[in-house]
Amino acid sequence: MPMPRIRVAMQQSSVCIAGTEPVLKIKDQQTGEVATDRETGESLYTVTVMLMEDGRAEIMKITVPQSGLAAGLKPGAVVRPVDLFATPWARIFNGQLSDGVAYRAARLELVVTEAAQ
Repeated sequence: MPMPRIRVAMQQSSVCIAGTEPVLKIKDQQTGEVATDRETGESLYTVTVMLMEDGRAEIMKITVPQSGLAAGLKPGAVVRPVDLFATPWARIFNGQLSDGVAYRAARLELVVTEAAQ
């Protein structure tokens, strides 16, 4: 049964800062098979992003297709996730339940801050 995809709405005051360079997402660690988009076949990358809103911060790993990675994306860059969805997941591995939320965006846009102009 497929997990539900939930659209994530960002507040106008939300700030997202890239914490890592984009990392190629590996589907199978043993074979090194790269994860690809089911519809386009495009390679997928993950970017760790710190989301800050309402005085709190959360770390999110966001999966983005290669074409959705902004030129110049590097740690410390302020970004805006476009078409961000959350997919809750759960699985049992070695008798232990693990669960979490997978994040996927169509693209990460660089945000030009007033200080950077």
